[in-house]
Amino acid sequence: MNQILVVPGLNGSGPDHWQSWIEPLLGADRVEQADWSAPDIDLWSARVEQEIRRRPVPVWLVAHSFGCLASAVAARRVPDRVAGVLWVAPANPGKFGVTDRIPVDAFAFPSVMAASRNDPWMSYPCAANWAGRWGARLVDLGPAGHVNSESGFGPWPDGVALFRALQNENGAAV
Repeated sequence: MNQILVVPGLNGSGPDHWQSWIEPLLGADRVEQADWSAPDIDLWSARVEQEIRRRPVPVWLVAHSFGCLASAVAARRVPDRVAGVLWVAPANPGKFGVTDRIPVDAFAFPSVMAASRNDPWMSYPCAANWAGRWGARLVDLGPAGHVNSESGFGPWPDGVALFRALQNENGAAV
């Protein structure tokens, strides 16, 4: 059982998505949802929390899109079980009507938010706002779309580098 969890967003991350590529490189496990086409903050965050609790040590999360929102909700419930999070292209909670359910205070664990200047799911200023609220270091990816396979993000060595740097900042063995 691994201490790194990949948390996809709406429709999961297909075989050409950077999350599918990064899983074997990091030795990560994927958090599976019952229905990838029906993002439900309660069900999805409960599943993330369940997978976090199954691990004997605090976990690292690598989350994308709606998976960022589900991870944030889960992490607020079990902050001592989370070593750190790489938030990539989070979805705007307002697009799903869940803004009031998303934590607004800084997390105690280290995190990095990688955001795009032309993401259709969350504007860069909105991502910067959430990064500030969550206490995440903001990384500007430039015009990278939604940082998914449709935006050209299959293999993503820079994503691995961001994650490894986050781990190193926290003194984690990599």
